[in-house]
Amino acid sequence: MEILTMLSELTTPDSLYYWETWIDDNFFLLAMFVFAIELIRYVFKRRISWQLIGDSATNFVTLGFLFVMVFIVGLAYVGAFLFAYDNWSLTHLPLTGWTVVGCLILADLAYYWEHRFLHSNGFAWGTHSVHHSSPFFNISVAYRFGPLDWFFPFFFHLPLVLLGFHPFLVLMCETIVQVFQTLLHTETVKRFPRPIEAVFNTPSHHRVHHAANKRYLDKNYAGILIIWDRMFGTFAREEEKVKYGIYPAVNSVNPIKVLFHGYWKLTQQIWHAPSWAYRFQLLTRSPHWAWEQSQKRRRNDANPS
Repeated sequence: MEILTMLSELTTPDSLYYWETWIDDNFFLLAMFVFAIELIRYVFKRRISWQLIGDSATNFVTLGFLFVMVFIVGLAYVGAFLFAYDNWSLTHLPLTGWTVVGCLILADLAYYWEHRFLHSNGFAWGTHSVHHSSPFFNISVAYRFGPLDWFFPFFFHLPLVLLGFHPFLVLMCETIVQVFQTLLHTETVKRFPRPIEAVFNTPSHHRVHHAANKRYLDKNYAGILIIWDRMFGTFAREEEKVKYGIYPAVNSVNPIKVLFHGYWKLTQQIWHAPSWAYRFQLLTRSPHWAWEQSQKRRRNDANPS
């Protein structure tokens, strides 16, 4: 109860804006400190390479692109939340410790479904595949963003505003979930005690999510709580060695190629599609469906009847 009372004192609209800004400004420094430790670990394990360094640098370039896009559309994003809150929300919930905790849990659930959506159709995968395209797994990969990664969160977090949570509280909870996610991108931490692994998302669970192994595909979408994956049937435990990246591999540290490879590939698929119905399915069906269809077409071309 004391924690909830303290949260109540800190949750005025002004303080929410302050804490969101503080998290954004200071957490990056912590992440860079952790990344430096990871680089030292790579050196001691003799796994450091120019490809890894180039890949990491590319990750931060894509982060810079995201910052530019957020700067351009950020005011519209916040303005739309505020307009919806003032005109369409079911109620205006008070800013208390309970509503902070409730909003954070719901924001985490919203993140799960947003993340799952990004894997479910070609249009969204075109941007999210950038995040999965690195053959490495370290803190810098958390900052590997696609060209439309700023676009999709709005639609999954807007319902929280319509339920009556203050927009700045929703934005702060979005930020907390993203910050938690960042720390999961590491091979340094193996596993936590079982109770933690059972309830929370961990580096082990998130390594599974980034895996290209067939048994791990489309698993562990969680943000903070892994219980969502357990509830909705998308959980997988890390059991075999993880292979990172996507197929086909990007094989480049050119930031422009990395940033736009997903939509470039999708554009090529649409251009060479045999029909408009097929083009529509490329946008709306999963990338696995598109891959299976391409394999069928290749087999048919190689063995015409």
